[in-house]
Amino acid sequence: MFRLLRILLSPRSTSKKASIPNRDEHVQGEERIAISTRFTFDAAEFSNRTGYHIRHEKHFIQAVIHRSFLQLCPPGYTQSNERMEFLGDSILNFVVAEHLYNVFPEDEEGSLSKLRSRLVSRQALGECARQLKLDDFLLMSPSAHQSIQAGSDSILADAFEAFISAIYLDGGFKAAKTFIEDNLLSRFSTAQITRDENFKSRLLEYTQSKALGTPKYVTVDESGPDHSPIFSVEVLVNGIPVGSGQGGNKKAAEQIAAARALDHFRKSDPAGLT
Repeated sequence: MFRLLRILLSPRSTSKKASIPNRDEHVQGEERIAISTRFTFDAAEFSNRTGYHIRHEKHFIQAVIHRSFLQLCPPGYTQSNERMEFLGDSILNFVVAEHLYNVFPEDEEGSLSKLRSRLVSRQALGECARQLKLDDFLLMSPSAHQSIQAGSDSILADAFEAFISAIYLDGGFKAAKTFIEDNLLSRFSTAQITRDENFKSRLLEYTQSKALGTPKYVTVDESGPDHSPIFSVEVLVNGIPVGSGQGGNKKAAEQIAAARALDHFRKSDPAGLT
């Protein structure tokens, strides 16, 4: 796997001569920091986890560089994996769309789009990435790593898409499609795909049926770096906290809070919630 083996921070000496220093070498005489990095890739471990056997490592080197890692490198030293995310996202959407088109031959466009959005959501991709422990391969800043540990799916979902791109560039479309089928589509049954997971809507229906009023969602905390924030949300029913959740955006956190609120009511009213 990729490991950051060495980061050497060594300030360049500044000249004390009266002559004007070369701009390219000293950038207006300010001290520059030279950073030397080396990292390796455990192709065997990646193959063991994903089932894909790598031909050339260069695409995978690019796939693991999160943008937060660039702050540790000299300007222009390398690029992040965001371009690969873009390509991987397109491949992912096509493969999932084709799968749903074949599995649900009677469904209309709107229904298929809704099902696809569930399969390519950050939550679904993040879950698959966690199962594969893809964060072991990523190069990122400590704060980005902390956001993953805190439950954020954003970086992991993006990494999943970047690896799809790397596999496509290395082994072609068939290999990328197999990776998606084996590590995403096979994890979700037809029942799971079609299950309504709009927990906020279900909670609203329940509280209104019991004359409990409209649930109120309150953001109680916002933490993490700008590129990967973590929102903490609490849901109140009749002014009483009944569930809380964390997510990479307020919408995701509210859905988790609503799901936990439903679990809360299910314990006291199992007949009212199935």
